[in-house]
Amino acid sequence: MLSHKRIWDAIDALAERHDLSPSGLAKRAGLDSTTFNKSKRVAGDGRPRWPSTESLAKIMEATGSSLDEFMALVRGDDVNGKGMPLPNMRAVNLREVPIIGMAQAGAGGFFDDAGFPAGQGWDTVAFPGADLEDDAYALEITGDSMLPLYREGDIIIVSPAAQIRKGDRVVVKTRGGEVMAKTLLRRTTLIVELESANPAHPPRKLPSAEVDWMARIVWASQ
Repeated sequence: MLSHKRIWDAIDALAERHDLSPSGLAKRAGLDSTTFNKSKRVAGDGRPRWPSTESLAKIMEATGSSLDEFMALVRGDDVNGKGMPLPNMRAVNLREVPIIGMAQAGAGGFFDDAGFPAGQGWDTVAFPGADLEDDAYALEITGDSMLPLYREGDIIIVSPAAQIRKGDRVVVKTRGGEVMAKTLLRRTTLIVELESANPAHPPRKLPSAEVDWMARIVWASQ
């Protein structure tokens, strides 16, 4: 099973193999120097942050490493540059999931009535996890309402089948076609209250009848 710690340990091992710090590895790959900092690996609310598939691809390219070599680091059957194997690591499985832009998602024909992907026009993106629900999909963030959590261009993985609780980050589609990434504050039979991470965007209060569907965000690139 994919582990948050295993992926980050493999990134650290790849950096060490090339005599780099995690910050140096990020710089060599053309990423922000803080991309792989320890502080970036857990969100402010304690949830694990996973490196994006784009970041993984860039560090492999920058170090001349193949996917098989990186997966060997994840498994722990390769060494970390000091002759010491990484402990308890298994292979990571990359899985293709459907992806569409947040703005495009507001148009008709891309989702069924329950918020599951449907119709044509979807692309695909590789996600490092085989334990996602079969109907999970990806959206590319547009706008700034979720700054500083999500930036324009970040990828989020959404699971329509996941249970939603107060405080969860969610994607909501209204019957008018608006699609937004917010935090769920309250949901009753009559009303849905949503909060933006960006204080410049006020909370939203929607009649429940105006909400077409809501799905929980289960992963986000950083």
